[in-house]
Amino acid sequence: MTHAPFGSLGSHSADGYEASTVRPYAVTGGRVRSSMSDLPLEALVEVMPGAVSSFGLTPEKRAILQHAAHTYVSIAELSALLKLPLGVVRILVADMQEEGHITVHTSAPVNVHTGHGSNHSGLSLSVLESVLNGISTL
Repeated sequence: MTHAPFGSLGSHSADGYEASTVRPYAVTGGRVRSSMSDLPLEALVEVMPGAVSSFGLTPEKRAILQHAAHTYVSIAELSALLKLPLGVVRILVADMQEEGHITVHTSAPVNVHTGHGSNHSGLSLSVLESVLNGISTL
């Protein structure tokens, strides 16, 4: 078995897959956080119209667009599909959202005391009580 020297572009394995030797910190430009890199694992990524034909994207960002082009894909799934650490994928997704290539859909937890989500969506405790009462009468 032979190993590719450090710094080479890649090595071919028995199945023909080219293993990348690019370090994760190089993919993110040395950053370990971005302004929105605390995205939850289950956040769904949606590609914006026309984003697939964008120019000047890194191979990792193009791969994200390809995987999410036809269906919603979670950040955890993208991490597994791209074989990249979760933190790296979070940073890439946050960057792509800021650039307008994708939209990220997250669930906002509801505060039990106020009935409001973190984004003050207008969901009140009285609405939740009404729904519960309606279900109870069924």
